[in-house]
Amino acid sequence: MTNISRRKFIQVGAVSAAGAIAATSGLSAMEAMDPRKKKKSANQPAPKPEKVRMAAVGIANRGRQIIQEFDATGLCEFVALCDVDPKSKESQQTIAEHPNAKVFTDFRKLFDEYGSQFDAVCIAIPDFSHFPVTMLALNQGKHVYVEKPMARTFYECQLMMDSARRHPNLVTQVGNQGHSEANYWQFKTWVEAGIIKDVYRIDAFFNAWRRWYPYDPNIDHYPEAMPVPDGMEWNIWNTTAQFHDYNDKYHPGNWRGWYDFGLGALGDWGAHIIDTCHEFLQLGLPYEIDPLKITDYNDYFFPKETTLRFKFPSRGDMPPVDLTWYDGETNYPPIPEGYGKRDVNQDDVPASGQNVPGQDLSLSPGKVIYSKDLTFRGGTHGATLQIIPPEVAKAMEGKLPEVPPTPSNHYANFLKACKGEEKTRSPFEVFGPMCQTFCLGIIAIRTQRKITFDRVTNTILGDPFANSLLTDRPPRKGWEEYYKM
Repeated sequence: MTNISRRKFIQVGAVSAAGAIAATSGLSAMEAMDPRKKKKSANQPAPKPEKVRMAAVGIANRGRQIIQEFDATGLCEFVALCDVDPKSKESQQTIAEHPNAKVFTDFRKLFDEYGSQFDAVCIAIPDFSHFPVTMLALNQGKHVYVEKPMARTFYECQLMMDSARRHPNLVTQVGNQGHSEANYWQFKTWVEAGIIKDVYRIDAFFNAWRRWYPYDPNIDHYPEAMPVPDGMEWNIWNTTAQFHDYNDKYHPGNWRGWYDFGLGALGDWGAHIIDTCHEFLQLGLPYEIDPLKITDYNDYFFPKETTLRFKFPSRGDMPPVDLTWYDGETNYPPIPEGYGKRDVNQDDVPASGQNVPGQDLSLSPGKVIYSKDLTFRGGTHGATLQIIPPEVAKAMEGKLPEVPPTPSNHYANFLKACKGEEKTRSPFEVFGPMCQTFCLGIIAIRTQRKITFDRVTNTILGDPFANSLLTDRPPRKGWEEYYKM
């Protein structure tokens, strides 16, 4: 396990920051740091922008998909690839598609040995391990694209936001891709035009099957150790978490259902369903979270059904909002009259369970937004809102403003921001408070009781055990440094 000194961070960070400048200036990293280098003549044509040099941490499964999306923009090149399981089938496919990229299994060595060679990093690994990689990247002057949700604990989200604020020259983007698609622009435009206003209630729901549902809720210990796949660096996979023996209920992909590793259905899908509501209604952090329903609770993995009510205070002239989250195959919210049926599109994931008699929840995952004058139904990711019932929607047709098209998808938006051409739409300052809201919801699940949150002091009132879960357990020995950056 390497122990990189703070001096080393600063030295490499300076070179990396210079590399980021060089990406837009046309200078090499060393030239950008040289005070003797004279400015180019104002009459000289500006150099053609270079591609953003990227490193990827996590190159299989979701990581592989993200790399392909970034490649498709034509705005970047991957010069380094890192994965704790480089021999897996998908890792090998990614490596074969980028023959000139240097391959690492330890992200710390990636930054320590190769940090001067890339400007930005995309991170697509389990939720709990987003934090150390992101903190190291920002400390070394790298732009960061990290999959949602940002991190596993309220405290880690706060440290990541604080680090981004200390590095205003660096670009951050969280991977809730719908934040660059049609729903983003529609929601923004409708709020600005006063179509969406005076919202007082939001019901958000996800009713598809999850991988941990078949697990025995009477569990009384973690899964037994299994042989680690050949070539996999399992110790590094655990990063800051307390060590868990390898088991295929954790990897690949199954980690999301465990409290120690993921944020369950709420962190996974809430990030795509609630995101525009949270940003454009300026919800911030809730003051109360009440677990209304928990089915098959245990100390290790998420319940099979959860209903959580988040209470947000008034904001300026906007009224208080009750946001209720429903997950579980048949754990549906009440559906308003005129909800109707959906038109199938790529952003809708049909529920695998049976609908409650008399209810049509064919649009799942999704949301229903209640305001003083109008009711809206929506899906997930980029799926646009519909005014309901249909007769009200028809009467509103002539009053709806034109919604502008998106100038770039989520990946191009990040890369153009690295070049100084755009601003990211889901930076840490936007996504962070929503992720912290998810973390508070999970604390309410784990304690099985209503919690009251002080939005000024960032503390849970009257409940020391719940309050301690804002930080959860200390990092294991050798991984403390990331909490001090």
